[in-house]
Amino acid sequence: MTSITTAALYQETVPGGGHTSFVLPRGQQLRITDLQGDANVSLLLFNATAHSERLNLPDTFKGQHTAKLTAGHCLYSDMGRVLAAITEDTCGWHDGLGGVLNAAEVNEKYGQGRYQEQRNGFYRNGADNLLVEMGKWNLGLEDLLMVLNLFSKVTVDANGAFAFQPHNSRAGDYLELYAPMDTLVVLTALQHPLDPHPYYAPKPVELSWYHIGDDAIAQACRQACAENTRAFHNTDRLFLQGAAR
Repeated sequence: MTSITTAALYQETVPGGGHTSFVLPRGQQLRITDLQGDANVSLLLFNATAHSERLNLPDTFKGQHTAKLTAGHCLYSDMGRVLAAITEDTCGWHDGLGGVLNAAEVNEKYGQGRYQEQRNGFYRNGADNLLVEMGKWNLGLEDLLMVLNLFSKVTVDANGAFAFQPHNSRAGDYLELYAPMDTLVVLTALQHPLDPHPYYAPKPVELSWYHIGDDAIAQACRQACAENTRAFHNTDRLFLQGAAR
């Protein structure tokens, strides 16, 4: 893999419990950095110009023959295209199985953390955070599907039981997502549902945007397997008409 070396176009910090959404334009790269260690970021991706096309994790796993997503892997849409390619990753494992907690589950796991007592530190939940951001793009509950939990590692034993692996990510770990198409990114920084930590204590992450311009940085992802090559080809075809004008 080849990491980005140019200066960031822009940076911002998403506080623990925070959420945001934006369009990552074709040819840009997003770096997400775990600032303190043990972060978790629940991520959704959509085609920015046709929101009915969105991240399909079962196809992502099946097409690349793994549920352990890291550098060299692509995040497929349900149209067989690449919404983002993981071009760099110092963490090594990101979970697509665990989902997010809703308000009732957060209350059951961490207790009541109301705004009346906690003010801006009130206990947030992944489902509502994502829906708040999705609503800004005319997306709703029916569009809240499987999320990719960045920086978290969940293993599965021979009986199908999930096991959360603590301390998968250290302070300063990051991954980089290259966008070969205009991609709507929706995310929230909250603890993984299987995280055994007994207290509500979500960690902040930093977002950094870079302009790459072409997908040379993603060639290792494109060539990692035949399925990825086809998915990039499907993505490239979106832009053939515009290039011919």
